[in-house]
Amino acid sequence: MMRRWLAVARTPVGAASLVLLLLLLGLTVFAPVLWGARADAIDTDALNQGASAAHPLGTDGLGRDILYRVLVATRLTIGLALLATLVGVGTGVLLGALPAVLPRWAGRLVTSAVNVAVAFPGLLLALFFAVIFGTGTTGAVLAIAFAVAPSFARLTQTLAASVSGRSYIAAARVSGVGRFRILVRHVLPNIAEPLVINATLAAGSALTAFAGLSFLGIGVQAPSYDWGRLLGEGLNRIYVSPAPALGPAVAVVVAGLAFNLFGEAAAAVLGHRQPTRRRGELPVTSAVDHVDDEGVLTVRNLQVSFPGPDGWVTPVRGVSFAVRDGEMVGVVGESGSGKSLTALAVSRLVEHPGVVTADRLEFLGKPVVRTPDRELGTSLAMVFQDPMTSFNPTRRIGGQLAEVSEQHQGLSRKEAWKRAAERLESVRVPGERVKQYPHEFSGGMRQRAMIAMGLMGDPRLVIADEPTTALDVTVQREVLRLLARIRSERSTAVLLISHDISVVERTCDRVLVMYAGKIVEELPTAELFTAARHPYTTALLAAVPNLETDRDQPLAVIPGRPPEPGEVAAGCPFAPRCPLAVDLCRTEEPVLEAVEAGHRVACWRVREQRSAVTTASRGGTA
Repeated sequence: MMRRWLAVARTPVGAASLVLLLLLLGLTVFAPVLWGARADAIDTDALNQGASAAHPLGTDGLGRDILYRVLVATRLTIGLALLATLVGVGTGVLLGALPAVLPRWAGRLVTSAVNVAVAFPGLLLALFFAVIFGTGTTGAVLAIAFAVAPSFARLTQTLAASVSGRSYIAAARVSGVGRFRILVRHVLPNIAEPLVINATLAAGSALTAFAGLSFLGIGVQAPSYDWGRLLGEGLNRIYVSPAPALGPAVAVVVAGLAFNLFGEAAAAVLGHRQPTRRRGELPVTSAVDHVDDEGVLTVRNLQVSFPGPDGWVTPVRGVSFAVRDGEMVGVVGESGSGKSLTALAVSRLVEHPGVVTADRLEFLGKPVVRTPDRELGTSLAMVFQDPMTSFNPTRRIGGQLAEVSEQHQGLSRKEAWKRAAERLESVRVPGERVKQYPHEFSGGMRQRAMIAMGLMGDPRLVIADEPTTALDVTVQREVLRLLARIRSERSTAVLLISHDISVVERTCDRVLVMYAGKIVEELPTAELFTAARHPYTTALLAAVPNLETDRDQPLAVIPGRPPEPGEVAAGCPFAPRCPLAVDLCRTEEPVLEAVEAGHRVACWRVREQRSAVTTASRGGTA
């Protein structure tokens, strides 16, 4: 963080504005000590004089030197402006953060109030609050602070909303971390930088606004004085002697420019680092005590829907499967087939306005949707596909791993960090790296650290959503071997989601093939290349090159593209791309049904072939 702010100081604008700010700081601290007595010295022989060698800016009605008064007024002017900014920014951040911790109805009331306040110009609000709080220093500070607060509340809401969708927020929430702790530990640190930049800009605006209130006579009152009050006194003589008004006016302009230019330089250098551009996901956890007879995870008729302009759109449509203890199940399909959304729904990470429904959705025998977050614990771990953005970039790796043990296992901070180091060691990451930040890890190490986070508890199921995406083949092999080792050593079930069917074939026991939000085929991976029946599955297999692929021929592809969730029409969704499709395929969607033990297919042609074989067998017997 410090290096980035030093980078601001190295820019021409940043360096110039920083010099001005340091000069103002020096005057704020030392001017009253050095020239306070001279600024208050009354000279009846020099009343209302113009600029001279003895008094460069002239004197006031009591013969006091205006230059010294301008220098001494720096402390009160800058101090009050910073105080108003601090109160305003603090109030704004509080109002902007409240919707994240309040019930939804209360959060909407706060948001509506902020929206109404933002609609009014800041100066108008300042004058309105100045009338309410009355004249004087206190009233002016509160007036400017409350005028600044709405814009910061809106900014905080926007930044918090951009961060709250990140998966480390979802991970903390599902892990049972309270809303206030999530706000303080995860949200605010990731939006602090843009808030600080805008606070610098707001300080310049507050300074000029405060000078304006004092100029109008509703700010600082006699015998105290700031630049605005001095400007008001000098303006009465501007046609006779402009110097008394010119001095405080220049001071206001220079100080305002110093704050605004530094804020602009900081925004130019640091703005591209704002967390609003980050995307990624992190391991999450949940737990219960006993195992259902059907499996660790049981899913029946799972549907995920989102509101659209023309009604509800359902990207996941009636998915049913089970994952048993110690089993590794693969889920494959093209992008947009619903694989990742199914995993999010199983983990309760589908955000509003998404709606998840299922005839049965149970993890270790307990309903996932209705079980409280705190009760779901640490028996389910999820590893997402983007290792770079799945960790909170402002916190050390060890702190993020340790939080799980602190929240669920009651360990002290020291014990939790020790456990975090042990878990990193278990995934072949040196334990001493717990004190490093995510950007100091390589891609493969971050992916293993994500798995280590899941192992902070004792997971019965690990959902790995494309954990090898963007990794080279060597690191990919290490991650897959690690998942296999966790499965064998702990008897942990694994649900591996991948677009690479060959990866699933090498590592999993069973494979679920998804297309257009539904499972179109389920079979043992040992039979994948020999017994696959659905045309989509065989097309995926044909598109995988191997050592026997003719390099003189173009690679096999599946013509067309998958339908968008809102484009799924009547019939089989794969029919427009299927070379075997018949009229029935285009009018009625097939149902997933068993063709053999452990083998289910949703295809009318497969059903026809099976019926033909059965008829032929009966005829032969007869």
